[in-house]
Amino acid sequence: MGIFSRIKNIIAKPEPPRAEKSMLTIGPGDVCEVSLVTYEVIGRLQNRQRNLIVLTLRDGSSIRYLTIEERERTVYALYEPIDGRLDSVEEVPTELELDDRTYHLEEQYSGFVAAVGKTPFVQGGEQYVWQYQSDDQKLLRIEWQDGRFMLYEGDSVLPADVRVLRGT
Repeated sequence: MGIFSRIKNIIAKPEPPRAEKSMLTIGPGDVCEVSLVTYEVIGRLQNRQRNLIVLTLRDGSSIRYLTIEERERTVYALYEPIDGRLDSVEEVPTELELDDRTYHLEEQYSGFVAAVGKTPFVQGGEQYVWQYQSDDQKLLRIEWQDGRFMLYEGDSVLPADVRVLRGT
C-alpha cells in the first residue's frame, strides 16, 4: 500500500451509519412483531396529513392490519378484516351493532393516501375513514375508497408490544 493511499484512507470520511428502521419507516419486505406474533410486512398505506400509516401484515395465510398514528404519543391498533357491506358513503351510521356489540363513532376523516405493496386498495387516492369504539374497548374501522368499502375489527396495542425485527 502506497503512502498516498494510506493518507487518503486517513483523511476519507467514514460512511454514515444507516438509520435503523422504526415502525414508522418499515415497508414491504420487512419483518415485525406485534403482541408476540411475527409478521411479514407486505403493504403500506400512508396518510401524510394525519401522520398515519397502515401496514398490511401476513403471518402464514392470515392477514392483519396495523395502524400507527403519531400524535402526542404513538397509537397502535391491530385489525382483521370482517365481512360486511354498506350501501352508501352518505349513509354510514354513527352507531353500529355487530354480534351483540354496539360501536359508537369516535372520529371521521378523509385524506389522500399513498399505497405501496399489497394493500386492500390497489392504488393511492382520496380515502374516507370512520373509526368506532365499543364500551368494552373493541375497535371498528370502516374505509371507503374508489367506490369500495372495507370493514375491520380490532384492538388497541401497547407500544411495548410492537417492534421491528428485521428491516431491509
